[in-house]
Amino acid sequence: MQKTQNRHASSFRDPSGNVTVTDGELTRVINPVYFDQYQSLTNSGFYQKLFDNRLLIPHSELSSNFQEIIIKPELIPFFSYPYEWSFAQYKHAALHTLKLQKYCLQNGYTLKDATAFNITFHKGAPVLVDTLSFDVYHDGEPWRAYKQFIMHFLGPLVLAKYHGSDMLRLMAQYIDGVPLDKVMSLLPFGARFSMVLYTNIYLTAKYDTKYSNSNVPKQSQIKILDSLYNYIKNMELSETTEWKDYYDITNYDAHAFGFKKDIVRKWCSSINADKVVDIGGNDGTFSRELKDIASKILVTDIDPNAVGHNYRQVLKNKEQNILPLVSDLLNPSPGIGLNNQERSPLLERIIGSRFDVTMALALIHHISLTGNVPFSMSAELFASLTPYLIIEFPDRDDSWVHFLLESKREFKGHFDYYNKTNFEREYAEYFDFTEQQDIPGTSRTMYLLKRKAI
Repeated sequence: MQKTQNRHASSFRDPSGNVTVTDGELTRVINPVYFDQYQSLTNSGFYQKLFDNRLLIPHSELSSNFQEIIIKPELIPFFSYPYEWSFAQYKHAALHTLKLQKYCLQNGYTLKDATAFNITFHKGAPVLVDTLSFDVYHDGEPWRAYKQFIMHFLGPLVLAKYHGSDMLRLMAQYIDGVPLDKVMSLLPFGARFSMVLYTNIYLTAKYDTKYSNSNVPKQSQIKILDSLYNYIKNMELSETTEWKDYYDITNYDAHAFGFKKDIVRKWCSSINADKVVDIGGNDGTFSRELKDIASKILVTDIDPNAVGHNYRQVLKNKEQNILPLVSDLLNPSPGIGLNNQERSPLLERIIGSRFDVTMALALIHHISLTGNVPFSMSAELFASLTPYLIIEFPDRDDSWVHFLLESKREFKGHFDYYNKTNFEREYAEYFDFTEQQDIPGTSRTMYLLKRKAI
């Protein structure tokens, strides 16, 4: 009987092996059916080439016998999923996969899987995490994972190009990739006049079986990969979102803005915060004040353009400890897949990663007045995440608060509870108030809170 004890909830689809977790330590068990490929990849030095080029997560071999080989991959501090990526990140993951397949072909191998769930972001860039995704290439053999790549990468990206980045969230519904008939039904009529889309989506949907049984020379495959690479590389979004220029229209002058940055850095230093989660962190402006003192910074925001801008800054500055993700705190990524456990919920991953502090800057008024969430419930949520909370409270005189209250129209009076006194009273049920500081020239107050022992 195949071993299932301690098997990771997401690791059951590939008979080549599986990932196990014991006391928080992650290892990969390789079954005999994959021994030949593993030995070839190891002895040829190709695994090492992949490590050196940051294409595959590195691993070390722990043990080997006739029943199993056990390897230990490099630890990934926080695992993200495709439906949590910005358009820029999704593009980069697609390009990484194409680059990897081309590199495989040039070295006598091929990717047998091209699922987006085999990619995550680590040290500021995408990386393949499935060590067993490779097979030996045979002349004329087509890329077996080609259609999977189209369903997991090209399809969602093209839909995002035409309809906005919300289309990338479809991957939470279609865990095996967006079906090509669904993609075609959502594309405008003119899309079929793109040679890349016509050949890789329309014809693939119609003639997939024919392609999978055909003989495709290596150079022809490389030309297809290059064509896809160039098309995806040049894809852009035209959508705009309300938060993109948030800091240009918010309630801070230069002095208040700098003061807030200083407070964030001072308080995080005072509690020795090594791992920080910044919820509603926009483009990561305030998180970057901590990049030299924190080893891991997760920045989430509901706005995909802000997250995309943050990611481009990560690439530009070569920041290895900042991970931007798209997330709505009021509707975070749920558990999906088999038993709702194959892909774990975002909040569960945050709690499991044991961050030291949550930052919720300029967020509570949106939670309370847009989301209609009572203070007691948001306090309970934040208390479940981390031992410390840095939160900014805009009072009723703040222009954003005024705007949100006025938008309630005749129901404005239902939100009289929104004031500093009620906020402090409700949050005191879950936190001790460690520090408090008004931001000069604003109607906003910063708080450093410590979770009460339960």
